[in-house]
Amino acid sequence: MMITAAVLTLSDKGSKGEREDASGPLIRDLLKQIHAEVLHYDVLPDEEELIKQKLMHYAEKVDLILTTGGTGLSPRDVTPEATRAIIEREIPGIAEAMRLEGLKKTSRAMLSRAVAGVRGQTLIINLPGSPKAVREGLSAILDVIPHAVEKIKGDPSECATQ
Repeated sequence: MMITAAVLTLSDKGSKGEREDASGPLIRDLLKQIHAEVLHYDVLPDEEELIKQKLMHYAEKVDLILTTGGTGLSPRDVTPEATRAIIEREIPGIAEAMRLEGLKKTSRAMLSRAVAGVRGQTLIINLPGSPKAVREGLSAILDVIPHAVEKIKGDPSECATQ
């Protein structure tokens, strides 16, 4: 199954062209491992309403949305709030798995407020902003994304084999 995806980078500086987005292209490369095709890619400022609008727009078009950035503790980090506002069901285990993987490298991983959930038939996952954290976090969950997308789309097969 080909998974269609959108990548949304949240960065005030990136949206103004003051910083090159390294995480978005990295996500695109990592998604090739699960045969996902990135159809949409945008860089937006850390503005909750803009993020919500873009997430809702993408959710009508793709199977998977990955955001990068805006998951920390600074006042402008509003990606989790925007995501929670538009998802219908949260999937806490995905964000927990990413934090657990990050904690193997740094205690600061516990400060991530990343969220994962479902809107309609689209899986939405917040990733951190740094390329290193994106690689670590996405590697922890990449293999479950195809199964999650199949289930969200109504695959009736059993999850457990025993």
